[in-house]
Amino acid sequence: MSDYKTIVFFDLEATGLDTTVCDVIQLAAICGDRAYNVYILPGRDLDESAKRVTGFRFRNNSLFLDGIQVATTPLQEALANFITFLRSFQRPVLLAAHGARRFDVPVLTRVLKRCLLWQEFQQVVSGFLDTLPLSKNLFNNLNSYSQENLVRHFLGRTYNAHNATEDARMLQELFKAWRPKNRNILRCIITTRL
Repeated sequence: MSDYKTIVFFDLEATGLDTTVCDVIQLAAICGDRAYNVYILPGRDLDESAKRVTGFRFRNNSLFLDGIQVATTPLQEALANFITFLRSFQRPVLLAAHGARRFDVPVLTRVLKRCLLWQEFQQVVSGFLDTLPLSKNLFNNLNSYSQENLVRHFLGRTYNAHNATEDARMLQELFKAWRPKNRNILRCIITTRL
């Protein structure tokens, strides 16, 4: 599985799609049977489209998922705990997300830098794998490369998409089903040396 000792699959849910200002509201990761999931209280309300897609609401200084209040962790603490989770794996660690280059990497990088945790993160994570171009390189005849469609096509399942925990878990299953070669993986890596 490439020169990387560990691939950790992760996903973010946020208050919107503008990577320059959105707040992270859920951060989840999975590697094998080990998982990390945290909800984070945003500093801004969710865009209408984010509410519709994720089921999250921000009311009375509380975060709700499908109408049920969820316990939240401050952003700084959530990110520090995430780095601790990543440290527990054999290095070098590669973080994989579907659409990483367009969304997850810019958002995660921005919030890590804002919380002064970017350098610590770089000591643990050597790069990101974007599984969107990976899927396009591996399978050039699909109608859609959305993760939901890929899960339907390759795993014959549906799932609770736009929940970071489920998205990360399904991405790990897709990756196992694809069994990509090292050269395909290396073409889709984004370095943390930004």
